Amino acid sequence: MRETGGTGLEYGPQELKEKSVKGHIIAGAILASVLSVPAGANGIELSKITLKAADGTEVPAEVAIPPGKGPFPPVLFIHAKRGYEGDERTHVRELAEQGFHVVAPDWQSGRFIERWPAAHNPDTEMDVEAGLDYLMSLPNACKQPVGIVGLSRGPYYAIRLAAKRGPDIAAIVSYYGHMQNPNAPEPDQLFRIAPEIMQITTPVLYLIGDADYELRRMNGGRAFYALWERGVPVEWQEYPMARRAFDSRPDQTPEEKVATRHARERAKNW
Repeated sequence: MRETGGTGLEYGPQELKEKSVKGHIIAGAILASVLSVPAGANGIELSKITLKAADGTEVPAEVAIPPGKGPFPPVLFIHAKRGYEGDERTHVRELAEQGFHVVAPDWQSGRFIERWPAAHNPDTEMDVEAGLDYLMSLPNACKQPVGIVGLSRGPYYAIRLAAKRGPDIAAIVSYYGHMQNPNAPEPDQLFRIAPEIMQITTPVLYLIGDADYELRRMNGGRAFYALWERGVPVEWQEYPMARRAFDSRPDQTPEEKVATRHARERAKNW
């Protein structure tokens, strides 16, 4: 798919053969479209693909590749429960502009999960893992452990994946992440952290505003202390006067705009 001079898009469908990666069938990464980014977008190549999870579910995903020869350091982007939408696409493009090869699986659309689900569907973890497998199979991605950038619900997927496949995960950047199973009972949400926090050794950078939900700050704070006590590299970055989802709010304050720029640089260097 490429953007024309107007507002239309032209599609050039391609198909990739099925292949098995670490026992998971990635069907294809059926290339639904390839977007040639217009001038002014720094030459980022965007594409929409369809992956296949371990249970056969088709998982929509987007891929962003920086300009140049490569290979590029790999990043798995895990979106929040609000869905994979315009703000998420912008974030993925920004990561590619920083030089990362990004894969962003949409863990909601493939299973027809509506926006803002309260419960966690464990099956969606297979969708995220399919994205990891695909990313690690790409010839233009460096053959190294993958960095993960997750938003809100996304970091919970990240710690689950790090507990299962630690050697494949280089680091986690958590934007206001919830470090507890959303399906856990209320006392656990208030006073305990996910058991995976006590298992992982993956470095974690936690980014959050000081005006975010108190429960989210408390939960993340407990995870920070638990990781630090265990000797896991961890940092807590709290932004003054920054609210919930400070980096993607339509009513961003000047302070939140600065916080967003700072967070993007911190994530890049983590």
